[in-house]
Amino acid sequence: MAALTPEDLVARVLYRDGLMLAIDKPAGLPVHAGPGGGDNLEELFDALRFGLPRPPALAHRLDRDTSGCLVLGRHRKALRRLGRLFSEGLVEKTYWAVTDGAPAGDSGTIDAALKKITRKGAGWRMVVAADGQAAVTDWRVLGRAGGRGWLELRPRTGRTHQIRVHLALLGCPVAGDEAYGRGDGALLLHARAIALPLYPARPPVAVAAPLPDHMRTALAPFGFVEQDRPAPPQPEENRHDSRAL
Repeated sequence: MAALTPEDLVARVLYRDGLMLAIDKPAGLPVHAGPGGGDNLEELFDALRFGLPRPPALAHRLDRDTSGCLVLGRHRKALRRLGRLFSEGLVEKTYWAVTDGAPAGDSGTIDAALKKITRKGAGWRMVVAADGQAAVTDWRVLGRAGGRGWLELRPRTGRTHQIRVHLALLGCPVAGDEAYGRGDGALLLHARAIALPLYPARPPVAVAAPLPDHMRTALAPFGFVEQDRPAPPQPEENRHDSRAL
């Protein structure tokens, strides 16, 4: 993908208040630098201070080739609160995937523990293992077309590569998945929406991310046309007050 500028990242802010930001992460860019360095989102976070003395930090992760909703905490107090919500499974995450093949049923749940293994000379991958960490994903078929499926995924846990491994186990890997599928083309996995019960006695903060071009193209055979885009960030006077915590 083309290099992302600080201005590009600011334009990708979907939601902002005193505690958190939600941004629309582009596919193809890792959230942080790997062992070998390289371009990453974190190196641009200074552009997202919006008047605070320090840049925000990641509250969770998305894979390099996954696009969509990514949540950042704006300071330490916010990160502690967000960390508890994610670790306690209180954050509702919704993903869309286009898969090679489709399940026979219309909905279900995959409950299969996952474990990270490292193979000499072949890097690492996640595998289903009885001694792995618990991993549960709810799935629902939104459409079928041309030998592919359009699935909505709601992971109850947040393991690395969870959706990708679970869909491969189901027999319909994410299209474009080089690690767990055929790997032909872009990875068709998008973090469509997220909802966080961040403020007591208030509705959850709900954010949706528009589809990138490669996802819109892949969903066209299913008859999907995106009409509405998420609302821009709220004006300052309408944003939540971080003192609510």
